Amino acid sequence: MASPLLPSVTTSIASFRPALFPSKSQTNCLVGNGRHWFAVGGSRLLLLPCKAKHGDHNNPSSKNQDEVTSSREGKFDRRDMLFGLGAGGLYGAAAAGLDLNRFALADPIPAPDINKCTLTTEDLKGLDCCPKKTDIIYNFQLPASPPAVLRTRPAAHNAAYHPEYVAKYRLAIELMKGLGEDDPRNFRNQANVHCAYCEGSYHYTMPTKHGIIDGILKEIQVHSSWLFYPFHRWYLYFYERILADLIHDPTFALPFWNWDAPDGMYMPAIFEDDPVLNPLYDANRNAKHRLPGTVLDLNYHGKDGNTKDDNTIINDNLRTMNSKMLSISSTDWCSFFGHPYRAGYQPNPGAGNIESIPHNTVHNWTGTDSSLPPYTGEDMGVFYSAGRDPIFFAHHANVDRMWYLWKNNFGGQDIEDTDWLDSSFLFYDEKQRLVRVTVRDSLDTTLLGYDYQCADIPWIDPAYKPTPRLPANKTEPQVYFAELSAKFPATLDSTISVEVARPEEVRNRSDVEKAKQEEVLVIRGIEFPANVPVKFDVYVNDDASSPSGPDKSEFAGSFVHVRHRHDHIIKTKLTLGITRLLEDLGAAKDDSVVVTLVPRNGEGKITIGGFSIELSPCV
Repeated sequence: MASPLLPSVTTSIASFRPALFPSKSQTNCLVGNGRHWFAVGGSRLLLLPCKAKHGDHNNPSSKNQDEVTSSREGKFDRRDMLFGLGAGGLYGAAAAGLDLNRFALADPIPAPDINKCTLTTEDLKGLDCCPKKTDIIYNFQLPASPPAVLRTRPAAHNAAYHPEYVAKYRLAIELMKGLGEDDPRNFRNQANVHCAYCEGSYHYTMPTKHGIIDGILKEIQVHSSWLFYPFHRWYLYFYERILADLIHDPTFALPFWNWDAPDGMYMPAIFEDDPVLNPLYDANRNAKHRLPGTVLDLNYHGKDGNTKDDNTIINDNLRTMNSKMLSISSTDWCSFFGHPYRAGYQPNPGAGNIESIPHNTVHNWTGTDSSLPPYTGEDMGVFYSAGRDPIFFAHHANVDRMWYLWKNNFGGQDIEDTDWLDSSFLFYDEKQRLVRVTVRDSLDTTLLGYDYQCADIPWIDPAYKPTPRLPANKTEPQVYFAELSAKFPATLDSTISVEVARPEEVRNRSDVEKAKQEEVLVIRGIEFPANVPVKFDVYVNDDASSPSGPDKSEFAGSFVHVRHRHDHIIKTKLTLGITRLLEDLGAAKDDSVVVTLVPRNGEGKITIGGFSIELSPCV
């Protein structure tokens, strides 16, 4: 760590000292391996001279953030810059509105101007999800090394056997709920962070190509794109810091809902017992699904009436996880993270495979039954209210764990595009300071000071790899390839099968080329009202009269949508990796395949624009 500068000032700004989050040393569970993390860490904020250089704050991975801008005057002010050194430190003080001229060189999505936060885009009555306004932003500094020990996120179903941990967790949530309404750490205000970022409250100002502000505001959306994983990682990070600070226990870590293993495929007991006194309880959960012993269906259609037995659901869940995590190339970041979302782009360019299933299906399974009055699906089943259920954060901890596993266990690679790395968000921390963070500083969980409890990963077993059905009664297409452009766009109101051609350059590839670049089925021009729950399943070369399930290779995947409150039309696409699928089906050399869409929810309100098979551009 760099030597402290101006130590005489340290005491006077001690209130800015970030909390440390050590945990007991533990083994980090990897497939067939284990490892321990040990490092020395510390944290401190210091006042540095105005001539301090970038290297002085020991952050080689980040761009120079020494400049301080004023949104009111539109000019630089280098006075009283705060820099942090060490684990979890924050550095820099900046007014809202961060040097918009940088868009002349690159197109990352910027942090919103919090003082321009608006009501949500609700058509009838907008919601006020905006946080406390401020003119000061502290820029986050990633430490150069991990802390001495990491705080450990436990599996929620195991946490039930540790009363002391559960008591701390409940106390922390209770204290968060008891904070004043104007406190940004307040439980409702923390839930509103999610609302503001996904329901149209946050915007950025779009410049012209020459860097001149033209005043056009563009909505920020953190779902259905490559921002999904890093935004939610940061969201959990600061939420966890606040809870730990409230109970004065820097070792505290959020639990993760271990829905990818059989023991965790239930609503965790710590969120369900004692509905009167338990602050983790939320009345707005699906009454049928909260019954003890009810198995979570990762392929939930959004409607009950499933006739599958518990063992079948569990096995289908494991096959779904195997397919989602192991069927795509480790270099194909679009399939995992989602599609690029840059400044000036339309939101919702396309979700990664984990975001659609199991992320979206778990949201819909947990929220109230939207097929019954009052037909809302709250809390978890609607984006604006999802953060009001404490289980949201356990759910997203396991989503974050999928990113962690993909990198540490399966050779997955982070995106190198600077438009992703330099995209940024704003969060309030445990000291009520507004903090600006970037995607590039979210990539290493050890530098953020946390790890995950070692847990079994049963879906890596080859026994859970989907197998080909090879039905004798393969469906003939209703629409042949030559007719696609004439027949689509079309409304998806019933099952439809279409022929999709495979270009020659896709068919005639070596095994080495296939390993490097995924062949993808693209269903584009998907449009629907945002307030409608949507799900349709996709099959390749299957029998459309009796389509298979997640245990079969013919099942390519699903499109799943979590509702918004407003009914604005969402436009997006679905991209599914099919390299392994086609090998399993013996169709790797075929000129075309038959793709079948089966609507499960929202039928009649979904438009499909077209189909294609191509090579993934995301390598």
